[in-house]
Amino acid sequence: MRVVFTKGPGTSYDIAVHRETGAVLAPRNGPGGHPYLPHDLVHFLVEAEAGIGLGVYGRLAAGDNGLFWPADPAERAKAARRRKSRPVKSSPRARADMALSEHLAGIAVPVWEVRRGHAGQLPAYVTAGGIPPVVDRIVSRFDEYADRWHTLPAGGSLTLTW
Repeated sequence: MRVVFTKGPGTSYDIAVHRETGAVLAPRNGPGGHPYLPHDLVHFLVEAEAGIGLGVYGRLAAGDNGLFWPADPAERAKAARRRKSRPVKSSPRARADMALSEHLAGIAVPVWEVRRGHAGQLPAYVTAGGIPPVVDRIVSRFDEYADRWHTLPAGGSLTLTW
């Protein structure tokens, strides 16, 4: 599966998910912006580095549309009809993996910001709960992509493979 992150003006961005079968997917809701680490890129890197199999991107790779829908409006309408007739049920593992992805993203971004000098100190919720060892590896992955993203012009893209 290829995931293309395309930089927009300011901190906006678009995502296109290209799977071996099915329509190209895009997020349902407007993603939140960050000048170095877009939210959905953070989740990709967190899930890849931590081996989270049923987070956002693992579920997409397994065929579930999750929080995404077809980028093409005609395909989107078909998918909406199918979804009403067959609601997707999330397994306990998928819910746990999504929660772990959110948890690690919520820790790793502030750790990266402090280490890179973009923030002065870690939030109390990060220091109170302790920092899992995997966060160092995740932060190293952030370092691989943050400057590349930041220096992209609007319309420039990064493509990652899941």
